[in-house]
Amino acid sequence: MKDTLDSMPTEQSADQESFANRKLIRPTLNRVAADHAHNNHGPNHTPPERRDRDRDRDRSSAPARKTAPTEQTNAENFYYQKQMQSKTPMVIVLRDGEEVHGYIEWYDKNCIKLNRNGAANLMIYKPAIKYMFKEGENGKK
Repeated sequence: MKDTLDSMPTEQSADQESFANRKLIRPTLNRVAADHAHNNHGPNHTPPERRDRDRDRDRSSAPARKTAPTEQTNAENFYYQKQMQSKTPMVIVLRDGEEVHGYIEWYDKNCIKLNRNGAANLMIYKPAIKYMFKEGENGKK
């Protein structure tokens, strides 16, 4: 009879395939209470390393404290993306007071690339920028 079972082709049914894609949900149970009910042992009969794990698990299920807001708000990235997509003419004022006009082609964490009409394109390091504004707005500070 064993030979007949081994020679049968193995095919996965649709039920088995859908079962493999299901998410496993594990309920959170108090481990000490479950062990006590199952083994009729008190918490004093639990091995010390198990008690430590149970204590850590109880702490992790406690409500978390409010965390401080993140320093990264992505506001700068959002602003650059908006100006890049609309090719908004920009005025970039450098630390030495020089103004350059053009639109932002791309940026990264250290610099921006400014496309200019009738002049060479520039890569400007962000620390060199004093401020920037849309051309046509009053950007004097």
